[in-house]
Order: sequence, then C-alpha cells, then structure tokens
Amino acid sequence: MNKEQKVEGLLFVAGAEGIALASLAELTGYAKPAVTAILEKLAEKYRQDPNSALSLIQTGGTYKLVTKPELASLIKKYFARSNQAGLSAAALEILAIVAYRQPITRIEIDQIRGVHSGTTLQNLVLRNLVKVTGRLNEPGRPKTYGTTAEFLDYFGLQDLTELPALPGDTENSAEDQDNEDLFLQEFESKMTTNKE
Repeated sequence: MNKEQKVEGLLFVAGAEGIALASLAELTGYAKPAVTAILEKLAEKYRQDPNSALSLIQTGGTYKLVTKPELASLIKKYFARSNQAGLSAAALEILAIVAYRQPITRIEIDQIRGVHSGTTLQNLVLRNLVKVTGRLNEPGRPKTYGTTAEFLDYFGLQDLTELPALPGDTENSAEDQDNEDLFLQEFESKMTTNKE
C-alpha cells in the first residue's frame, strides 16, 4: 500500500467530519510536509479526473472528501428519497444513543456501539434528525450532537420525556445485553407507533 492510499483511506473513513493534518501525520507516521504534498497530489488527481465524483477540500483545519458540485442536484434527490424511506437499525441505534446521551460526540457514539458511526450519523444530520450542538473544549474540538425538533416531529413526540425508559443497570452482562436488545426493540416499536 502506498502513501497516497493510506491518506486517502483515512480521509474516506473520517467522512464528513474530516481529519486534521496533525492526525493524518500521526496515524501514517509521515512528516506534515509529506502529508501536505500527498493531500495536494490527491486534490489535483480528483480535479483532473473527469470520471471521479470526488473532490478534496480543506475547511476549519480539516481535510475531507466531498462530491463534486455538479452532482449537487443528484445528491439532493438521493437524500429526498432517503427521507421518505424508513430508518435502518444502525440509524435507530444511533438516534437512541444521541437522544439519551446528548450532547454526545461521534467518538463516544462509536465507543458505545463498538463500530464506526460517522456515515450513518452524517446521514441523520442531513435528514435533520440530529444536529451539531457545539464543540468540546479539548484537543481536536470534537463536535457534539443532539436531536432536533424534526426528530420529535418524525416520531410524533411532544418532548424527550416521552422516550421509553432506559433498562436498569444489572451485574449480569448477558442480562444487560438482553435488556439492551429489548430496549432497542421497544424504542423502535414506540417510534414506529408514534410516527403512525
């Protein structure tokens, strides 16, 4: 795997949040000037390739992969259609975590779920069910997320107090998992019922 692939792979998994130059340098083990040169090369490659749908941009000190502006109308169609479709199990899980733990960072959501949540979280932001509520005053200034008024409308809730109660803490981890599974089923069922 070459240097360009490593940087491109990190940009891809960073998703809409992007990744800082310092993080790219730390993760790849390359010096910042070398990473900057790789980023410039990638940006030029995307710019010059008429068959690529991607662009590399820098905003707020982070680098991120985005779709080219000429695809904007197609992307809007996709999200309009997605808004009419139901939510995936991963989306429901993330919504439940955000609803009960807000404000919460993507890293905290990832830790709770045990998998990367960036893409699904970003889709929830684009669907206006989740919003950025601020940034933590710590290295990297991670964004915090919370639910929106649209979240309440989508599920027919007056406020967050109408969410189902969280399962209690127990000493038995198998019982914890059963309680968590039942909770997610109850959350999905309540949300579906309220929406109807």
